[in-house]
Amino acid sequence: MIIQLNDINKTYPGAVPLHVLKDINLSIERGELVSIMGASGSGKSTLLNILGILDTYDSGSYYLDGTLIKNLSENHAAELRGRMIGFVFQSFNLINYKSALENVALPLFYQGVSRRKRNALAMEYLEKMGLADRATHLPSEMSGGQKQRVAIARALVTKPAIILADEPTGALDSHTSKEVMQVFRDLNAEGMTIAIVTHDPGVGAQTNRIIRISDGRIEEPDKAL
Repeated sequence: MIIQLNDINKTYPGAVPLHVLKDINLSIERGELVSIMGASGSGKSTLLNILGILDTYDSGSYYLDGTLIKNLSENHAAELRGRMIGFVFQSFNLINYKSALENVALPLFYQGVSRRKRNALAMEYLEKMGLADRATHLPSEMSGGQKQRVAIARALVTKPAIILADEPTGALDSHTSKEVMQVFRDLNAEGMTIAIVTHDPGVGAQTNRIIRISDGRIEEPDKAL
């Protein structure tokens, strides 16, 4: 079990406190390709942020690959994120003035990897994404699908245990969306664990399991397709 959530609750304080996640129990096996689906405001992005160690929870327990994720220092949380999780976002989050190669290599720079090694690894993952001929191109010189594949290469370059993708096809047309989902399916066939937050039923249909969340609660937990 790579992800295990037990009775997770999350409330955002305010004049009227917002109870966003309510008694969430969720298990994701190593090597699964799952989608987390729900309407806007259902809690799916908060859930993804907790899975990605970007946000904390109030009660319950979250185990990531056997490690309890709770009350971590900022440095420890950042170290775990860098080592265990690859992120893919709807808006790509590429640095506009850096080439595809430099964008992919960036996480390795923060890990202290030498320039030669990080560039070699970045090129390896660009080749894996079919983008070796775009290595020196800036994001402005690439299509949406190419930019998202660069972002996926960047997520993979640190060899994480899991990829978390937040609406990764949201900025893409339907044809490019299918191409990007095929990349995720191919990675999953190689053994990568992937969780995708999406509102698109077409994306959900291409995953092995849909986790539906509504009003902060998981509906029909662990129902296989």
